[in-house]
Amino acid sequence: MGNWQDNRIIDLFGVELPIIQAPMAGATTPEMVIAASEAGGLGSLPAALLTIEQTKAALDQIRSATSKPINVNFFAHANPAVDPVAQMKWRTALAPYYVELGLDPGAPVPAAGRAPFDNDYCTVVESHRPEVVSFHFGLPGADLLERVRRTGAKIIAAATTVAEARWLVDRGVDAVIAMGLEAGGHRGNFLDDDMITQIVDAVSVPVIATGGISDRRGVRAAFVLGASAVQVGTAYLFTPEAKVTTFHREALKSARDDNTALTNIFTGRPARGIVNRIMREIGPLSDTAPAFPTAGGALTPLRAVTERDGRSDFSNMWAGQAASLAREMSAAALTRYLVEAE
Repeated sequence: MGNWQDNRIIDLFGVELPIIQAPMAGATTPEMVIAASEAGGLGSLPAALLTIEQTKAALDQIRSATSKPINVNFFAHANPAVDPVAQMKWRTALAPYYVELGLDPGAPVPAAGRAPFDNDYCTVVESHRPEVVSFHFGLPGADLLERVRRTGAKIIAAATTVAEARWLVDRGVDAVIAMGLEAGGHRGNFLDDDMITQIVDAVSVPVIATGGISDRRGVRAAFVLGASAVQVGTAYLFTPEAKVTTFHREALKSARDDNTALTNIFTGRPARGIVNRIMREIGPLSDTAPAFPTAGGALTPLRAVTERDGRSDFSNMWAGQAASLAREMSAAALTRYLVEAE
């Protein structure tokens, strides 16, 4: 171990290894967080799809099993204004699939919920005091951010451009996550849609590289390019601690660098996933998809029907471009493997 020279993230977070297990909403479990932290990395709990009570329960479970540093991740988007016209256009685009599956295209659909950081989430941070709090899609308001800072938590956030990285540093983040185009899941862009990631030379704070890193070679390359740590997501989907569907797990095993794509049809924001039927036929990027996070609501009934048959036609299968480099092993073993000398 020790194939890195920059210890700023290790010292900043109080961890043993410069490895951050990415917070992957829906796939990350408390068991994964515990394993990554106990192995010496930074385990990360995603809260955007959890209710307040679920977040508390998950943190209670994690804290009962490890005293090592942990990260809790939140989305910092603003919910869009209600737009019935956009929703109707989206429902119209999906109507043929409803008819095909014997569903009523006019029936009410569930709300698509990814909750932004707010007073209630902030109260959980204040009560459970994670060592690190990370944000996606920018930062919350200054008052909420200051409350998080007063807990003693280190604050980090994702940037996809130099401008976004500088914006984050100007607001006092302790480190920047430089999110490459290769990364699975949602892009972190919040100022614009430019996807440039030449960030290391532009800011003075430590930079955490993420995107397309699934093995030791990727980790070493990130260090050579100036990163202080790496955040790894897709490789953790191969661990037994990951909560993924059978068809998603099988798709990951056969994933290639050319069968993932950025798509906005599942939520309304660009995110990288394995190409499936709906991405081929409607997207992957569609001007008809309504604003984040509302696009997912109308897909929910379609997912429910097809997933019962083990089909991925309408289901997001987030994955980065380096999935083929990942190996099946436990989350603890993966955390250590990523920095072991060959």
